[in-house]
Amino acid sequence: MTANTQTARPRTDVDRIAETYFDAAVALSPINATFLGVPGGEEDLDDLSPAGNAAASDLRRTTLEALASAVPADDVDRVTVDAMTERLQLAEDRYAAGLDEMSLNVLASPLQSVRDVFDLMPQATAADWRVFAARMGKIPEALEGYRESLLLARERGQVSPRRQVEACAEQSRELTADDGYFAKIVADAAVGDAPLESELQQALQASARAASTAYGEMADWLERELLPHAPEADACGRERYALESRYFLGATVDLEETYRWGQQEVASLHAQMNEIADGLESGASVQRGVEILDADERYALQGTDALKAWMQERADEVIADLKDVHFDIPEPVQRIECMIAPTQTGGIYYTGPSDDFSRPGRMWWSVPKGNTEFRTWNELTTVYHEGVPGHHLQVAQTVYRSELLNKWRRLEAWTSGHGEGWALYAERLMAELGYMDDPGNRMGWLAGQSLRAARVVIDIGVHCGFDAPDEVGGGAWDYDKAWTYLTRYGFMDEKILRFELNRYLGWPGQAPSYKIGERLWLQLRDEVKQREGDAFDLKAFHRRALDIGGVGLDTLRAAVLQEI
Repeated sequence: MTANTQTARPRTDVDRIAETYFDAAVALSPINATFLGVPGGEEDLDDLSPAGNAAASDLRRTTLEALASAVPADDVDRVTVDAMTERLQLAEDRYAAGLDEMSLNVLASPLQSVRDVFDLMPQATAADWRVFAARMGKIPEALEGYRESLLLARERGQVSPRRQVEACAEQSRELTADDGYFAKIVADAAVGDAPLESELQQALQASARAASTAYGEMADWLERELLPHAPEADACGRERYALESRYFLGATVDLEETYRWGQQEVASLHAQMNEIADGLESGASVQRGVEILDADERYALQGTDALKAWMQERADEVIADLKDVHFDIPEPVQRIECMIAPTQTGGIYYTGPSDDFSRPGRMWWSVPKGNTEFRTWNELTTVYHEGVPGHHLQVAQTVYRSELLNKWRRLEAWTSGHGEGWALYAERLMAELGYMDDPGNRMGWLAGQSLRAARVVIDIGVHCGFDAPDEVGGGAWDYDKAWTYLTRYGFMDEKILRFELNRYLGWPGQAPSYKIGERLWLQLRDEVKQREGDAFDLKAFHRRALDIGGVGLDTLRAAVLQEI
């Protein structure tokens, strides 16, 4: 389907409720507006104080009341009502539990989003840099509001674990270093090949200096005001974990059964990796197989320029291969831009296109400081995960469906279990289609699956207080047992794995949503296949499911099976 052949669906009362909410929500969050590619508030940052959180809650409650009395006009409306009600009510449940005010972790809290938003701001013209400098100058105010929220949470006895507070203080200081983000952005600022005009350069320097000072003060404040109150234990407890799991999945799962399943998945994946290792060298262990592949120059890349070029080539290649065969890929979605991120945390992530596709979907690689050598055998599966048929196809195709879906459904309906589950499903699909037949690439895919399965075990086990597997000593989980388990099945650089483990410990329920989400996607595909028999068409299944957008997985299942 292309823009010229889409049939417009009349806007309904439910669409108007959804879009009224969307417009008000992005007005309250200029950061989210930029992430979503929606014009407005480019010079502003969010109100991260308790008053800002309360305003977001008021908007959700008003919208929930409107949805409760809305009369759906068609199936699209019924899905919208179900999806919005589920998402907004869970967000309200988290707010009522105090989780918004206490939010502080190494990856996805206001501490990071205030800085991360600048990665998506244009830097091509002098006007762009003026907007950039104006927003950067507001970082001190944003962080002050954030501290108010953290203090309120502290008064309630809600402080993130000590490990998260210490790591977030360290992250803040890294931004202020001589080679940190703020110094680098000033040093690199230019319009084309020309440096900024003197007045604009001075304005940017002043804003960056104020922002750098604010993050430095934030580090000191975290250590002075939060660290003495931070619990030593990393676990959030079963009650909170159940809420977080529902929020990240959009579905309720049996946590005990899922914990056992995760261990079974780890064992199965490890057995498959053993087979590949033995094929590389008779009797080789998985670790030996990894060493063999790392030493194979066929998989070697030198430097970030080579990495970026390789990412782009692979992403473009698979779009050309899959379009019109296994997926309908509209023309605007056929463009993805691969980027080296300005940060150095080690993460790989995707950001969606703007609403009008003037900013394309982007795959970002945050390369750790000092890393100059890369091995493609371990990373090809990530290109499929972040690009096509993974996040880029899923997110950008939904953004494109302006004639079918309202703005909330297209741009803001996102559930981790749906999105990350689809991305893992996409990796598996590429293996099913033969793209992972090379032993190295297949080992890389299985290694990625192994990591995702291992964190199901660690995340659920630690936070819910389940007994650790016998292979790490059984009994209660602790950091050392989690580290032993992760390094046994993670197959990644130690620095990256340390960050990964801190992420699991500080962001309960999110990391397992990848593998659990994939499991639920596969179960849905099998159920549709069983119902339709010989009439089942994989391309049609993909189209039907993706057209629904990033709703919770229970809503997705009901919509695909036409039970809503």
